[in-house]
Amino acid sequence: MTRPTVWIPRRLSDATLDRAQRDYDCIINWEDGLSTADDIVAMSAQVDAIIPCHSEHFPADVASRLDPRLKIIANHSVGVDHCDLPTLKARGIAVTNTPDVLSDATAEIAMLLMLGAARRAVEGDRLVRSGNWDVWSPSFMVGKQVTGARLGIIGMGRVGRAFATKAHGFGMEIHYFNRTRLTPELEQGATYHATVESLIEVADFLSLHCPVTAETKGLMNADRFAMLPDGAVMVNTARGALVDEAALVGALDSGKLSGAGLDCFVTEPGGNPAFAKFDNVFMLPHIGSATVATRDAMGFRALDNLDAFFRNDIPNDLL
Repeated sequence: MTRPTVWIPRRLSDATLDRAQRDYDCIINWEDGLSTADDIVAMSAQVDAIIPCHSEHFPADVASRLDPRLKIIANHSVGVDHCDLPTLKARGIAVTNTPDVLSDATAEIAMLLMLGAARRAVEGDRLVRSGNWDVWSPSFMVGKQVTGARLGIIGMGRVGRAFATKAHGFGMEIHYFNRTRLTPELEQGATYHATVESLIEVADFLSLHCPVTAETKGLMNADRFAMLPDGAVMVNTARGALVDEAALVGALDSGKLSGAGLDCFVTEPGGNPAFAKFDNVFMLPHIGSATVATRDAMGFRALDNLDAFFRNDIPNDLL
């Protein structure tokens, strides 16, 4: 029996690539460079499946040109906002993702960003690293305390709940907004808000964990930043498009926000150079899931989805 051919357009973990080559005929981008839309369309005529990352985009104009040979896009990501799902569905192309396996790693990064923004990590690191730390006083480098503060979480899916669990360890008071209220067992004492606005008004710290949809794009705009308590800190480890970046710059310039922690941006790679002037913005290059264990788990989950698809045992998370 002929094995399916799989295109892997980015350099995944060694364990993932070893397993993929064991079970499939693979075309691997060992150089790890980005592929253009034309590259994706051309490759679709040569393969039965693609394991893309969030860096490979399948908007309607690309999805509509994909070759009929391609049967499944098994994403190496939780988010699928880079895929035009209606067009892909109409073409008969299955789409899967990798939920569950990266929740803790992403929640760890959210905690790092929250603490770093609150306790002036960028400013302090620069001061010591440059050799310019030559003073100390009780008023020196005073930041915002996390312990006991109110944390607002927008999106209480797997990552949001993992972050809430970690925040409980800091004695934080958890508030959340979600499309539907969680069961008491999943809430773990958190306070539910029926509207984003109600949540924002009480959030000393605000963390975004929802997907990008037509409804959530630009979710944090100037009006909503104005609703936050003075001196709040915002964290985003979900998707850059959730935030109106010009409005975020305005909130930082005005002092409305005392800090922000960002692992994702509207433009990736690259980020937004407008944030570079702010010592109170702690930024990372979209590395929420970047641990060895998690990247192996993501790759294996993508391959599990392929295995299930090709044996006609459709996985539960088929989109």
